[in-house]
Amino acid sequence: LFRSTFSELAALQFFGTSIEHIPCATFDEIFQATTAGRADYAVVPVENNTEGVVTRTLDLLLTAPLHIVGETSLLIRHNLLRSENSLDNIEVVMAHPQALAQCQDWLSANLPHVERRAVASNAEGAKLARENTAWAAIASDRAGTEFGLYSIARAIQDDAFNRTRFAVLCLPSTLPTPVATGKDCVSLVVSVPNKPGAVYELLAPLKTHGVSMSRFESRPARSGQWEYYFFIDLDGHITDSAIAAALDDLKKICAFFKILGSYAKGD
Repeated sequence: LFRSTFSELAALQFFGTSIEHIPCATFDEIFQATTAGRADYAVVPVENNTEGVVTRTLDLLLTAPLHIVGETSLLIRHNLLRSENSLDNIEVVMAHPQALAQCQDWLSANLPHVERRAVASNAEGAKLARENTAWAAIASDRAGTEFGLYSIARAIQDDAFNRTRFAVLCLPSTLPTPVATGKDCVSLVVSVPNKPGAVYELLAPLKTHGVSMSRFESRPARSGQWEYYFFIDLDGHITDSAIAAALDDLKKICAFFKILGSYAKGD
């Protein structure tokens, strides 16, 4: 996870405060550390209710040997942090691209001429803001405390009910698929041949077996052929007979098929 970020808060919410942290600078580093066994679990953001999916997380899930074993969500409160307790003479505001997007209305209204600079994480932005009095960062209260910064504007996110969903990942050898709880989800990623009616054929097995879908996202396959991967969440557990039958039918028509995990839904 990223130190002093919302990912860290999500990890503390899911696991409790006794966990040992292994800070990472990028999403790639998080996946690498967990894949290599240097970390038992990874906690990464998957989607935000206003800005949508975190694309790098989805891209890494395609090839990583990790699976999702849990999820949690946080009500996100962004603060503008700075080493000086003033909104005057700010030249740069730094944050993760998702955080910048979630605060764009406030920034346009209050700091319209200030450069918005994307960095690897909100914590990285806070760390950099500590080094230059003309720089500010968008981050959590925890990051402000960690880096000794003033919160010069609080709750600057555009949506008062701004929430981010986080996935908990690990190697199957660390923790197998959790047992059914009655309130579960199956996440998978698939692709189908680029032909007329392909998406309809993809959804047909779900209808046939009465399986409900709670999420459907597409990502370019980067093949240059206008092909896409589809990330799908299904309501239920992988051991449910209807889901098992639907997945079996899906495999037969998909050019690519990968189950990302079956786990209890978060709050």
